Amino acid sequence: QVQLVESGGGFVQAGESPRPSCAVLDRPGSVYDLGWYRRAPGKEREVVAIISWTGDRIIYVDPVKGRFTVARDNTKKTVTQQMNRLKAEDTAIYYCYADAEPGEWGQGIQVTVSS
Repeated sequence: QVQLVESGGGFVQAGESPRPSCAVLDRPGSVYDLGWYRRAPGKEREVVAIISWTGDRIIYVDPVKGRFTVARDNTKKTVTQQMNRLKAEDTAIYYCYADAEPGEWGQGIQVTVSS
């Protein structure tokens, strides 16, 4: 079983660069991809980025390509999302997800971008 706890986010100005983080609690030997998802006001939850266990494969959705960077540290058991050049449309609740057995979600953190 995996537990995820996000931190960071809050109210930011457009153009700022917050770096939310997700702490991972799991059993030794667990191997799984991690992801960041978001739910914007009035919209469905959508994937933002997926990073493989080794970190050598990262997939970003088009709206964040070139602006967001995801990284993981399996020793520290964290995954971070560097968010650059934020836009108002990035306002959403951001969730950390572990593609484990079973899949697990963090509680989510609010990121509100003020233009």
